[in-house]
Amino acid sequence: MSGPGRKRGLPFAVYVLGVAIFALNTTEIMVAGLIPGISAEFGVSIGAVGALISIYALGMVVGGPLLTIAMRRIPAKRSLLWLLIVFVAGQAMGALAPSYAVLAASRVVTALAASAFFGVGAAVCVQLVGAERRGRAMSVLYGGITVAQVVGLPVATLIESHFGWRASFWIVGALALLCVAAVGYQVPDHRAADMLDLRAEIRVLRNGRLWGAYATNALVIGSAVTGFSYLSPIFTQGSGFPASAVPILFAVYGVATVVGNTIVGRYADRHTRSILTGGLIALTLVLAGFALTLTHQVPAVVATVLLGLIGLPLNPAMAARVMSVSNHGALVNALNGSAINVGVTIGPWLGGLGIGAGLGLSAPLWTGAIMACAGLLTLVPDYWMRAQRTPAPAATDAGPSS
Repeated sequence: MSGPGRKRGLPFAVYVLGVAIFALNTTEIMVAGLIPGISAEFGVSIGAVGALISIYALGMVVGGPLLTIAMRRIPAKRSLLWLLIVFVAGQAMGALAPSYAVLAASRVVTALAASAFFGVGAAVCVQLVGAERRGRAMSVLYGGITVAQVVGLPVATLIESHFGWRASFWIVGALALLCVAAVGYQVPDHRAADMLDLRAEIRVLRNGRLWGAYATNALVIGSAVTGFSYLSPIFTQGSGFPASAVPILFAVYGVATVVGNTIVGRYADRHTRSILTGGLIALTLVLAGFALTLTHQVPAVVATVLLGLIGLPLNPAMAARVMSVSNHGALVNALNGSAINVGVTIGPWLGGLGIGAGLGLSAPLWTGAIMACAGLLTLVPDYWMRAQRTPAPAATDAGPSS
């Protein structure tokens, strides 16, 4: 399906990998819709269940860069198959978990497999298509992340409401198992990626502006995910929505995310700094406003839509900033993913601590607002450096300055 004579379309293997990414990302975020059921079954707090998102993100932080390097010499098809098998095993472990501790351990297993799959899958997409179609192939691959927000999370929440949270784990595991067969049939045999030029990438990592971009990205996504992680109990216990409305509200959030991503993606390259600045200001105000009005349903819906429009959709601008200050190599991108997941790890954990300390369901929203505000501070050095590079206007009607 990917022969040289095919001018249009992409090899079917690219779409197979996109579906796999959809399954992996659904597992990462679906806990946000399963919090009440897991909390009730294991007798743990809402904050403890929210921490399962942080645990998954932490596994991505540790596994991403290391496995990207370690697996670069293993044939791609073999790597993808084994990683999916490990992921399926981790999902089954979670679905059968007799305790919260086992469920948490299953999250680490699936996160490690997912982190490596992202890297290897991206390398395979690049090899499957010509240079002129790489951008399109990557958009399909990572489109699985967006579809997980729009479809995966609401469906997992809907399944949980009818059959229990374990059924959601089984369904995602079954989808990943189908992807094992599809990858085995569709993905050709070749190496996972070219050799990494580690020396060149390490030189790039000495750039302070790159680490500033990493800090911004961690705080942007950490802020958005912190508020998002506790939306299910906020909707039902805070705003008074029935449980049956939660999947619909998550779907609304997902659609808003797609719209926001489309808009930001169109202008991210030309207006990177402005988008990040405006987005972080808006994110701070939306999360703070949500915290103040979460007991009212109409403001809660409005805040959910705005959070979808300006939270995760800042991703294209974040990526553009990283690329502008680096060689956007494999290790640089893997570390960017790790930085983002540091934010995803810390944010929901802090939000859960706030709930546990008796601050109520508004605690994660205030935590997210504070993180977004801190993200604004990370942009200050960029503005300062730009001001230093801008020459002062020449005097036209005054004598020489002393």
